[in-house]
Amino acid sequence: MDMCIKKQVKGLRAVALCFICFGIVISDAEARLYVYTTPDGSRLITDHPMGKKGYRLLFSNQGPEHVGAVAAGRRITLTKPKRDYTAVYDPLIRRVAKKQRIEPALLKAIIHVESGFNARAVSKKGASGLMQLMPATAKRYGVKNIFDPTENVHAGARYLNDLMRLYHNNKRLALAAYNAGEKSVEKYRGIPPYSETRNYVYKVLVLANRYTTKYYW
Repeated sequence: MDMCIKKQVKGLRAVALCFICFGIVISDAEARLYVYTTPDGSRLITDHPMGKKGYRLLFSNQGPEHVGAVAAGRRITLTKPKRDYTAVYDPLIRRVAKKQRIEPALLKAIIHVESGFNARAVSKKGASGLMQLMPATAKRYGVKNIFDPTENVHAGARYLNDLMRLYHNNKRLALAAYNAGEKSVEKYRGIPPYSETRNYVYKVLVLANRYTTKYYW
């Protein structure tokens, strides 16, 4: 879907990573994410604030006091937020995930990476809404208002469900296809050698692990 993400999550400091069949466990203390629009219009996801000129902060899970400090260009000490600003769509995610038989943590992680929980997000290539649906995909699943969170998430989840069945529940391949398209996965007989796609798969699985351990779905 959205091919604009330019970088891998940076500097995962002092974290013990456990790789089991590409399962990645990340401590809650390191679950800091910032989503920026870069000067060329693409999206950057990182785990620390960026003070570069032209970088516009779209989303931070560190709370409004941190967002204000970053916007002002000040150096800040990151602390655990008092409130979870990523939970606004949790009820919707739970309902849709149950209906489509998808892990809610995985669905939430895709939304996190795709749009930063911004229901009005639009990529340079025209992907829109929470799950960054391309117009053709939205039409395929009968979406009338691509910016409606309910319609968008239902369609994105149905698409993900179809991909999971297509790739025999292989999450990595399904995620790669969600990002780069089924034709690319078929062409390379696996995850395409695109840095954006490989970073996308990595980030979604990291976040899915975080949401699996943090929440009781």
